[in-house]
Amino acid sequence: MRVDELSPAPGSNKAKKRVGRGVGGKGGKTAGQGTKGQKARGRGKVARGFEGGQMPLKQRVPKLKGFNNPFRVEYSPVNLDQLAALGEATVTPEVLVAAGLVRKDTFVKVLGRGEITTAINLTAHAVSKSADAAITAAGGSVTLLGLPFKQGRPPVKGNQFTNR
Repeated sequence: MRVDELSPAPGSNKAKKRVGRGVGGKGGKTAGQGTKGQKARGRGKVARGFEGGQMPLKQRVPKLKGFNNPFRVEYSPVNLDQLAALGEATVTPEVLVAAGLVRKDTFVKVLGRGEITTAINLTAHAVSKSADAAITAAGGSVTLLGLPFKQGRPPVKGNQFTNR
C-alpha cells in the first residue's frame, strides 16, 4: 500500500453544511440566522453589555462617593479617669497594653474625661489640651512620642491635624 492509496474510512468525513445557497434546500433563505433583527444582519455582533438601547446596568448603578485617606492616623483613646484607676506613677503605652486598656501596636491618645489628683509621668502619642492641663495641674508631666512616619516633625500637643 502506498501513501496515495490512503483514504479515510467510509462515513468518517462529513461534508460541511452549506447554507444560504437558495430556498430549495434546508439551509436556504435566512440561513439559520432567524428573521430580521440586529443579529441577522451584517456581522451580527452585539457589543458586550449592550441592552438594546436601554440604559446599561453599569451606568444605572450608583457610583460610590468619597475616598479613604491612606494617611489617616487612628488613635486608641484613654481617659484621665482610666489613668487614675490604674494607680501607676509612670504611664507608657506598654503599661496601658499590660493593663488591657489598649491593644498592642496602636497609637495612644489621652483624653480629658474624668479627674486626676495624683502626679503621673505620662508618655503617649497624643494628648488633648484638657488632659494635658489636668495632668500638669496635678504635678505630673507629659512626654509625647513621635509617630513613626512623621520623623521630620516634632510631636504636636492636642489635635495632630491642625495646620501650623
